[in-house]
Amino acid sequence: MNGIISFANSLFKPLIDMGAATIMLIVLTLIAVLFRVKFTKALEGGLKLAIAITAIGNVMNMLTTAFQKPMMQFVKHTGIHMDMQDMGWAPLATITWGSPYTLFYLLVLIILNVVLLVLNKTNTLDVDIFDVWHLAFDGLFCVYVGAPLWLSTLLVLFIGTMKIINSDLMKPTFNDLLDAPEGNPMTTTHMNYMMNPIIMVFNKFFDKCLPWLDKFDFDSTKLNEKIGFWGSRFAIGVYLGVFVSLLAGNNFATEQGWKDMFTLSFIGGSCIELFSVIGSWFIASVEPLSQGIADFATKKFSGRTFNIGLDWPFLAGRSEIWAAANVLAPIMMLEAMVLPGNRLMPLGGIIAMGVTPALLVVTRGKIIRMIIIGTVELPIFLWAGTMVGPFVTNMAHSVGAAIPAHTLVSDTTMEGPVEKFLAYLVGNAWKQQGMFIVYALIALAAYLLLFIWYAKQMKKRNAEYAAAKKAK
Repeated sequence: MNGIISFANSLFKPLIDMGAATIMLIVLTLIAVLFRVKFTKALEGGLKLAIAITAIGNVMNMLTTAFQKPMMQFVKHTGIHMDMQDMGWAPLATITWGSPYTLFYLLVLIILNVVLLVLNKTNTLDVDIFDVWHLAFDGLFCVYVGAPLWLSTLLVLFIGTMKIINSDLMKPTFNDLLDAPEGNPMTTTHMNYMMNPIIMVFNKFFDKCLPWLDKFDFDSTKLNEKIGFWGSRFAIGVYLGVFVSLLAGNNFATEQGWKDMFTLSFIGGSCIELFSVIGSWFIASVEPLSQGIADFATKKFSGRTFNIGLDWPFLAGRSEIWAAANVLAPIMMLEAMVLPGNRLMPLGGIIAMGVTPALLVVTRGKIIRMIIIGTVELPIFLWAGTMVGPFVTNMAHSVGAAIPAHTLVSDTTMEGPVEKFLAYLVGNAWKQQGMFIVYALIALAAYLLLFIWYAKQMKKRNAEYAAAKKAK
């Protein structure tokens, strides 16, 4: 096993050290060339994707950094104190990639993807290498709790298989949400969407028991047409800036108080508007590869269609994501204050990107459903973040991160919260045995059965898409 880990590190570490944008530039360009795309076109697509990744990272960093200080003022102003610091996702990704085992999990998941493609169990080629850290985190946490590496690897493969299959299930919905042509290969294997089965349960509840609630729903795009800029993306960002400034207790009797509020509002508005622009870059970046894949599939696989698994932000242009996130931000803060067992106050994760994309896909943009279901599921994220706090802090120290002594760190909206609980139960099942073995088996069985049920619901939806297309 140590030999495999050393091989994985020697093979991938030079690439990973270049950063996410460079990784995706190289990967997308090489894949496009392999599919017989002209090199200059392949490179153009790779550069566009690298620029989009760089831009989305910088904008998210600007947004979370700007909102972190006033949220800390809110904690100080109210006297509400939590003993874990919410860092957001970016530092956690850096810390996770600092472990040599992460590269081992990357190699394992690449092999899994290839096997599933060869066996025709998936049509998705996962090129989102950077975001492997989400699933690697689960494996590392499982080992930290007490499992051997081989058992954590089985858990990663178990979740990874469903993650890849889920990307195929979601593809028609992505086409519908983006009004994309059938031949567009974009999908995603992001851990965001492993919350889909749980969200689907609540969505079905709405279908059966509360269908009348949809009468009060609204289309954010149509709303923008009716009320102008008041319902636009940048206006939503401005509202959030004003709200957070009020929570922070800014002294509006002074010039500085007003200045801070306007600055925060302008940053919020500009960032959310930029997310929409950058989202379109993701679409443009895969156009050369799209044509290459179509030609290759026609010649070699009798027209078999392949999808490309990218990061989630190609959906960032949908205003429902931001409308729901803005409403859920204050709700998450209120829940964090009263939720039993929670030790995290939302700071770095205040813009809940680990929550809203899956809500958009399952509800297909029904804002009221997104907000209500999001409110119900937010405690899962807070509890998961609290549970992994000691592990994250330990891992941060092990890679030399500058974290003050006696400070615990985590993330409030970490993608894949349910999988964190699975890792905890599997690790304890090996270490402590006893009833933990029973708990782990029940949890894994429930997780699998729920996914199978969810897959059936998505296949029904996809059949409806196909029938509607045929009827045109």
